[in-house]
Amino acid sequence: MLFNSLPFLFGFLPIGLLVFYFLGNRNQLFASSWLVLLSIFFYGWWNPHFIVLLLASVVLNYSTGYFINREHSKARGHARLFLIMGITIDLGLLAYYKYAAFLVDSAGALLGFSVHIDHIPLPLGISFFTFTQIAFLVDVYQKKAREFNFTLYLLFVTYFPHLIAGPILHHSQMMPQFAEKKTYKPDWFNLSAGWTIFTIGLAKKVLVADYFSGIASPAFGALGHGVGLSALDSWIGALCYTLQLYFDFSGYCDMAIGLSLMFNVRLPINFNSPYKAANIIDFWRRWHMTLSAFLRDYLYFSLGGNRKGPTRRYVNLFLTMLLGGLWHGAGWTFVIWGMLHGIYLMINHGFRTVAGKLGWNTDGSGVWRFTAWLLTFFAVVIAWVFFRADSLASAINMLHGMAGAHGLVGNISVFSKTERGQGAIAIVFGLLVVWMLPNSQQFMNDGRLYLETVQPAQGWASRLVWHPAWRFTPLLFGLLLALCLLMAPTHVSEFLYYQF
Repeated sequence: MLFNSLPFLFGFLPIGLLVFYFLGNRNQLFASSWLVLLSIFFYGWWNPHFIVLLLASVVLNYSTGYFINREHSKARGHARLFLIMGITIDLGLLAYYKYAAFLVDSAGALLGFSVHIDHIPLPLGISFFTFTQIAFLVDVYQKKAREFNFTLYLLFVTYFPHLIAGPILHHSQMMPQFAEKKTYKPDWFNLSAGWTIFTIGLAKKVLVADYFSGIASPAFGALGHGVGLSALDSWIGALCYTLQLYFDFSGYCDMAIGLSLMFNVRLPINFNSPYKAANIIDFWRRWHMTLSAFLRDYLYFSLGGNRKGPTRRYVNLFLTMLLGGLWHGAGWTFVIWGMLHGIYLMINHGFRTVAGKLGWNTDGSGVWRFTAWLLTFFAVVIAWVFFRADSLASAINMLHGMAGAHGLVGNISVFSKTERGQGAIAIVFGLLVVWMLPNSQQFMNDGRLYLETVQPAQGWASRLVWHPAWRFTPLLFGLLLALCLLMAPTHVSEFLYYQF
């Protein structure tokens, strides 16, 4: 079931809220159990067969966490052994469903043999609920998580606003909220603010991201047929996908936070204007923030971080991003995307080291900051080409086009003159929105809505903030919702991160 579908908006969500608060006024356990059933139904809407896999994963990790915690109390406990076993099984399931065909095909191509593996359907959200539970096991091992209420743990993993595309949650963030009595009582401020945030996200997806998808898809689709795009068409295609992915994932993050807030549960911020970043380090502090934190805390630090010298530090950065690329998908395009960001981070950290020794002020003039931002944005766009392309050949073909290898305008185009013009105008407006306007959490400007502290917008953008006392707020966002429903296509499009 999709957040932007009519069954969800007019069936699942209102029924889910009404029953949740009806039960919450009577029995907290009944209400939390209803939310678990609601989440499992949400997950099973696509393919009921994978409910068994999801529940088996939950039971396995809950049991493993219980044994890790029990072994800590013994003089010669085997907590580390249980941790290794749990993580190995988690990664083994992920590898089977997500990487088996890719690994066999790649090995066959390398060694010169051909082995066919039937297509293995990828369970939705397997990367997210696997990483969430790996974090849980590590937290139990490090004695950061001790509570073992199975119903609440089941809710923690299956909680539908985050289940399919994140954010990656931590036990310590969610369990106290699920245990509070006030979570199960209607809060009209949270309902109003949550619906506002959800509507903003819905508008980003339906009105903006899906529009850019209609321009980017023909450009990347042509690459698969060997068409050499002109520089103009290539840049239109690449920039439209850059904006499509931004508004698609940003919209999903807003919708997840808004939905959860309507159930009185705050989620961590997962998206914070990444295209405003002036370096690639800052970009990864802003893009998919919970994944970045997971890779840093559970992979980069486990590899040694920066504790074993500069050379090992750069190797660890590269390996972390390489595996981060593989996490997104089983394909060489994702491997190259991860490698590029690993190289970017190595260069960024290396430059900072050299600049520090030479006494350069990397936070200097406006010209310096603008140049740094432009270079960062350009590097990100180049990497997105590999992220989107169906093959390495298609990605290289697109880069050739962007470099002008097929001419500036070209004789063959996937766009008409009108479409080119509309695409160029849309890109300009999209980039202005991304760079100039406050993001969703800055617009809401209320610390009660998020787990983290929100940095307020600066300058004139600080005037564009939401206030629940606005007289026309219900009318304004009601009209925005109506516009989304009116403009939504007959076929409701999935979010891009649903495929990961």
